[in-house]
Amino acid sequence: MRDASNPEVSLFAAWRPPAPLSPDSLWRSLSLFNLYRLILGGVLVFTSALFGAALSLTQHEQTAFFWVSAVFTLLVLVSVLAVVLRKPQPGWQLAFQLCVDIACISMLSYIGGVQSNLPMLLLVSLAFVGMISHGRITLLYAALASITLLLSHAYAVLTRDASESLFFQTGILSTSYFAVAWLAHALSKYALDSERLAARRGEDLSNMAEANRLMIQDMPDGMLVVDERGRVRQFNPSAGRLLGYTFSAGQEIALVECSTLLEAMYAAWRQNHELGGEVLQLPRSNRMVRVRFLEIGDRSFWGAVIVLEDMQRMQEQAQQVKLAALGRLTANIAHEVRNPLSSISYATELLQEVQSDPTQTRLLQIILDNTARLNRIVQDVMQINRRDRSQAERIALCAALPTFVDGLAQVEQVSRDVFELDLPADCTVHFDRGHFEQVLWNLCRNALRYSHKQKGSVQLRCLQDARGRQILEVEDDGPGVAEADAQSLFEPFYTTDSGGTGLGLYIARELCEANDAVIGYRRGDHGGACFSISFATADDT
Repeated sequence: MRDASNPEVSLFAAWRPPAPLSPDSLWRSLSLFNLYRLILGGVLVFTSALFGAALSLTQHEQTAFFWVSAVFTLLVLVSVLAVVLRKPQPGWQLAFQLCVDIACISMLSYIGGVQSNLPMLLLVSLAFVGMISHGRITLLYAALASITLLLSHAYAVLTRDASESLFFQTGILSTSYFAVAWLAHALSKYALDSERLAARRGEDLSNMAEANRLMIQDMPDGMLVVDERGRVRQFNPSAGRLLGYTFSAGQEIALVECSTLLEAMYAAWRQNHELGGEVLQLPRSNRMVRVRFLEIGDRSFWGAVIVLEDMQRMQEQAQQVKLAALGRLTANIAHEVRNPLSSISYATELLQEVQSDPTQTRLLQIILDNTARLNRIVQDVMQINRRDRSQAERIALCAALPTFVDGLAQVEQVSRDVFELDLPADCTVHFDRGHFEQVLWNLCRNALRYSHKQKGSVQLRCLQDARGRQILEVEDDGPGVAEADAQSLFEPFYTTDSGGTGLGLYIARELCEANDAVIGYRRGDHGGACFSISFATADDT
């Protein structure tokens, strides 16, 4: 409960500044109010001193008017000093200032009469109180001003024979005090509510702008905001990376400085908005990007957002999809492939126990070797991303390749002369033996499939580069690979053969990378396909 014995609690407990007003703003408002009162006091003193006779006042009334105006001005100066010192609290100061206004202006009204319209000066003070005060204290001040004005006029009627008919005008003024005070309070409250709403909206917009900025900065695709003059207004780090250009913050940059090709496309798009979506190679970074234009247009800005989609990133995402599909595929076929292989291997072993001629024995051994190789292929495909499975060992190509070619010729039922070997005696590489046979099997099978199957159609030769790395080349005399297909040779599931799976070269590349080797393709010296394996040296491994 409120303590009625405490005047500060009883009079000013309802007073508090509006929430959006900071203390500095409140003191600034009081300072402006005192400035108005100081000017008003100066005008009253100046008017009473120089133009007292023109006010239709007696000599006694002129003197009283002057001294009341002087006292009012002096009390205003005291209020100014209190505001400067910021003591006491704003509620006390506001009450003191308004009581001084009510007392002094009521006394001036008594001297000059209600018909002098001096009581209307209180409307300004009450309007100010209504704007910065809160709650019922506004009506309290209006009631105090009304009572003081009515008592002043009643005293004038009793002592100075003032007209009783002026009570009506006094009542109208009193009603105006309530109306102005409450209207100013209502308008101030509405304005403050609007200010709070605008502040919330501004904060939301600021948060949204910051979120958009962070999102744009973190986007993997390049973003450029360009105006109608071709000036870059905004950019993100990905744009600089794709363009191969270093942007400077706060510096005005022309689009032509970043990329002349992009500037030409932007100029063409401004003439025809149907353009856009082309894939091009940026000259500085050699990155493949798809360029899209998004129009921006309003009263203050016209331009476009240029989106640079990184095709390499999109290809990597597609690669991940293919890898996921490969994982599902291998998981499904592993069981179906291994069971028949086990049956074939077991049946072959049983046949080997039966006495047979050497030719049959050799054929059964080929079956066993190839079932074992197929089983290894299934295991490698299932665990193709496990790089720790590679166990490199020294392989002498001059000894390993002839044996491998003999077995391949028998399996493919072609003449041994189809394969031509050019291997130095000291050609030794470091590679996992099972991986090496699988890679070589894929390359030689492809070469044999597209060759003419004549003598020397498939050539295997070992070279040495400037760094001392051994390079094994497998070349055929076939038609070669079209340029459009050359870039996709090592992608999973990509094949030009309707009967192929598109996994052979992909698995070969993965196994080479697992052994620190690099597989590549070029057109052969005779127009056919030439695949090369660049092996790691002993120091590299």
